[in-house]
Amino acid sequence: MDAAQALADLTEISSQIEAAILAEGGSVSASTFADEKRGEAVAAAAADLVQAADEAGSDDRLVQLQAALPDGSVFVVRDDERLAVAVTGADPTVGLVFYDLKTCLRLAGEEAEGEKKTARRRRKKEEAEGAGEG
Repeated sequence: MDAAQALADLTEISSQIEAAILAEGGSVSASTFADEKRGEAVAAAAADLVQAADEAGSDDRLVQLQAALPDGSVFVVRDDERLAVAVTGADPTVGLVFYDLKTCLRLAGEEAEGEKKTARRRRKKEEAEGAGEG
């Protein structure tokens, strides 16, 4: 599943999530924010927050984070390569939002992994064909 479809599914199943972003390598790969610049700013702020947590001195790596404000919350979940960020209204069901974000991240990652496997197979095939020509 591509990143945009994973986010579309996320916002469809989770009525608590008002907007969400998937980012990889420091850039937004998909966003439900109406304002693209706002989405990029939220993604950059989330990445900075994750980096600050990583640099705080703990040996453990941050996996998920919730920042609760009076009018809503920001959730961040990450895996080895991607970051998922969601904005909710006040008093969200925290465990459910984290679960939905992790599922979204996993689904987006499955497509990325599938693309990597396809590229590896293609390279191997090309190498095998090239070796047969010699």
